[in-house]
Amino acid sequence: MDVTTYREELFETAKRIFAVDSPSGYTANVINLIRSMAEELGYSFETNRKGCGIITVEGRDAGKTVGLSAHVDTLGAMVRSITSDGQLMFTVVGGPILPTLDGEYCKIITREGQTYTGTILSLSPSVHVFPDSVTRTRDDSNMAVRIDEKVSSADDVKKLGIQPGDYIFFDPKTTVTTSGFLKSRFIDDKGSVACLMTLLKIMKAEGLVPAYRTKIFISVYEEVGHGAANIPEDVSELVAVDMGCIGLDLSCNEYQVSICAKDSGGPYDYELTSRLIRLAKENGVDYAVDIYPRYGSDVGAALRAGNDIRGALIGPGVHASHGMERTHAEGMENTIRLAGLYLGLSK
Repeated sequence: MDVTTYREELFETAKRIFAVDSPSGYTANVINLIRSMAEELGYSFETNRKGCGIITVEGRDAGKTVGLSAHVDTLGAMVRSITSDGQLMFTVVGGPILPTLDGEYCKIITREGQTYTGTILSLSPSVHVFPDSVTRTRDDSNMAVRIDEKVSSADDVKKLGIQPGDYIFFDPKTTVTTSGFLKSRFIDDKGSVACLMTLLKIMKAEGLVPAYRTKIFISVYEEVGHGAANIPEDVSELVAVDMGCIGLDLSCNEYQVSICAKDSGGPYDYELTSRLIRLAKENGVDYAVDIYPRYGSDVGAALRAGNDIRGALIGPGVHASHGMERTHAEGMENTIRLAGLYLGLSK
């Protein structure tokens, strides 16, 4: 399986997924896109009640079912209130680094489907006016959305149909560089979703079949903690494909697949994690093993919900997570390789 020959398809798949806004709770459109991608390849697709997607791939042995998961929901915001001068105060969905949002373009979509544009700004947005323009705290008490409409009061905004609870979407700024970097918001975890969808393309193109029945679980509430709380009962082990962390005393970089031994929820399954390390080592996959102290995953959600599974976590190294993120094609390709080795693909 020569993953590098599929790099263009990997990046094109990523761009398609990144182009569809999908903060936690507003994911129907992106799940429909994933459905169409899966069905175009001939794989079955279903959703559970809360909207998570399940792609089933039959294996050579139907006596065991394994799972790969990635989450397609992202960070975002909602309108919290409307100020007297017509700006939107907001509450975050998930945990974006708020100072990185100062000056970002955004969209607001009302419950009736009307779309407006705006900019997220500090409430002291001008150096020529506010003495604390540089020093004012950038948090959800000190930032607001300036709407691109002629409004000067709360009533003006309400007449547009905007109300509390309407979603605010950040511009992901997705860019692929000639040097092989993917730069974008929400590589956590749309980058991993692109890896799994590209793996399915490779399997179809090369006639590769997994050792066991495989269910690819696309969760839609991971960023708020309960994405994979309910997984198919027949899944006996689940490998979450999510971003690898970079920085401080961690060893992973953007060109590697990270294998997480422990995160904030505790250690991952020792046997399964050791198996992944062995597969990477024996097959020349560039990898790192790390501990993530400020991290949780879909496997953690599944275990806390009482699912009787073995769980592990892998993913491409991602720099500046929950901010302006970046990874490299090599890190994504190594992730695809390790996922394929885990599945035991063969013709």
